[in-house]
Amino acid sequence: MALHVSLVSADAEVWTGEATLVVAKTVEGEIGFMTGHEPVLAILAEGQVRITQADGTKILANAQDGFVSMEGNDLTIVAGNAALIA
Repeated sequence: MALHVSLVSADAEVWTGEATLVVAKTVEGEIGFMTGHEPVLAILAEGQVRITQADGTKILANAQDGFVSMEGNDLTIVAGNAALIA
């Protein structure tokens, strides 16, 4: 089972897909999310979001000004500004 991840900015969907691990920076520090994680609602801090897919491929994005929500195996990251790093 994998996490269903949605990373969105104020004006666009940045990335959506399945992942085995997501690390995001919050105002209280970095949090790593895997399947079965407890529910979380946290304020997003400026920094990188690191997404690891099942095949090991890593997706990197810069994000700031928003929140992170984990419920069941659905992880939503809503940022005022977010963009993938090439």
